[in-house]
Amino acid sequence: MSLHEAMLYKKEKDKKVKCHLCARRCLISDSATGFCLVRKNEGGTLYSLNYAKAVSAAVDPIGKKPLSHFNPGALVLSIAAAGCNFRCQFCDNWMISQEREVEGKLFPPAEVVKAAGEQNCHGISYTYTEPTIFMEYAYDTAKIAHQVGLFNTFVTNGYMTPEAVKTIAPYLDAATVDFKGGGDPDFYKSYSAVPTVEPIYESLKELKRNGVHIEITNLVVPKIGDSMDRIKEMATWIKDVLGRDTPFHLLRFHPDYKMTLTPATTVETMEKAYMTAKNAGLNYVYLGNVPGHPAENTYCPNCNELVIKRYSFEITRWNLTKDMRCPVCGHAIPIKGRLHPTGSRFPYALF
Repeated sequence: MSLHEAMLYKKEKDKKVKCHLCARRCLISDSATGFCLVRKNEGGTLYSLNYAKAVSAAVDPIGKKPLSHFNPGALVLSIAAAGCNFRCQFCDNWMISQEREVEGKLFPPAEVVKAAGEQNCHGISYTYTEPTIFMEYAYDTAKIAHQVGLFNTFVTNGYMTPEAVKTIAPYLDAATVDFKGGGDPDFYKSYSAVPTVEPIYESLKELKRNGVHIEITNLVVPKIGDSMDRIKEMATWIKDVLGRDTPFHLLRFHPDYKMTLTPATTVETMEKAYMTAKNAGLNYVYLGNVPGHPAENTYCPNCNELVIKRYSFEITRWNLTKDMRCPVCGHAIPIKGRLHPTGSRFPYALF
């Protein structure tokens, strides 16, 4: 397959190029790659090395993303291409995100959409690695997906430029934006090699301006990334800028990659984080990676009625009216899309 020219870059002097896809805005010399390792300058033209090369494809419940207030119960075809613009020491997909050789199975956009239909999926999720750095692949796939009635979602670290958000937004229906360590700038520098966190907040504002459904996650890492003050700050920012109805998922850390000696977050710490976010004024706070915990469920913020009961990624009880209201007090619960009663289907890989 011939090289695919990249989006969002400008040619500079001496055959250099300036990439405007992610917030690093790499200046790339001839024959070099950007920080992500998958965008290469060849003679003054920037190419995407991972276009249509999928390193993973699987059918997932949408709750795995996690998206709790967007087409609940839906199935999505999840795809990923190699590379990342972060270097997280705790990455649970490091085998595909940090690989220096750009490999993958040829899986063109039209074939992805076809496979989604064959697997009875309701949408496509660009996930596992960072979708920003396979933007060309995601863009072309998402455009075809919309034409056949499928929705598109990103699971992203949010470190993209406003230009990138505006480019994908017409075809992007929902985004899960993943924070780590309460958004602490020092945590990002030390454990993810990210110089500044401000671009994440700016891209969130841009996503909101463009009408994309947003849910936020935050990985709570013991001792080095579990500050309740940071969680309170983040929850307050979400409430003030994105709205108090924005779902906020607090994710329990588990040891992985270069941080296998760091213990899993205690449930007690997770519950403290949950109450901190709730007390900051958010209506919908969830705990992730704590299967069976009551904080996986959705409760009416007006009367506290349990309206959606979950176990891990699965909906086990649906207690909303047809127009998405609490059956007890009538309060409107902000669910985008509709319930997809697909039954209990666990994730399974296509390759």
